[in-house]
Amino acid sequence: MKNAIKPNRRIFLKGSAILTAGLASAPIMSWAEEPLQQQDGLYLVGPQKGYSPHVGALLSTMTVMRTWVIDTVKDLTVEQLDFQIDDQSNSIGAMLMHLAATERYYQLNTFEEMEWGSWSDEIKKEWDVPMTLGKEAKEQILGNRIDYYLDQLEKVREVTKQEFAKRDDEWIMKSEPFFGNQPTNNYCKWFHVCEHESNHRGQMKFVIKRLPA
Repeated sequence: MKNAIKPNRRIFLKGSAILTAGLASAPIMSWAEEPLQQQDGLYLVGPQKGYSPHVGALLSTMTVMRTWVIDTVKDLTVEQLDFQIDDQSNSIGAMLMHLAATERYYQLNTFEEMEWGSWSDEIKKEWDVPMTLGKEAKEQILGNRIDYYLDQLEKVREVTKQEFAKRDDEWIMKSEPFFGNQPTNNYCKWFHVCEHESNHRGQMKFVIKRLPA
């Protein structure tokens, strides 16, 4: 039995080596050769027309997540958007503005290469409250229809899309000390913007299940 296994193993290893060599020598198809068109299918995650390969793939992931966020909240009333479970929680409306503020600040940090928090007082006046949430957000981010929040998200996202189109894969891999002073590239920063939306979408769904009947 042992003698029967050895030749098969040798054949397998030999075949694997040949296959590996063949793959290594074969031309690798560039993502840029066949960019996807996400407008033709939401779940076509990958390179997109008008963007460098990695930038387009990242944007397509962000688009999927944003669509899921919108689908979660699009039918909520003003009262539901303002609802807070307790004094420690944030309303869904405040969280939606928080998503817009987060994306805006990452635009300034990555597109304009501004050190975090170094932006003008005018920008801080507009975005610091939703960015930090807390007491002021509870008091100020109230009484808005869902269209208001979705419009804010869309305006900020349009800037991101326009700026992404100006940049290449070398830019997205550019790194600097950031999270915990660790080397962090622009890809990671913008992936964080995406997963940050996923995190808050989970919180929104939690709040929705506890809305008053």
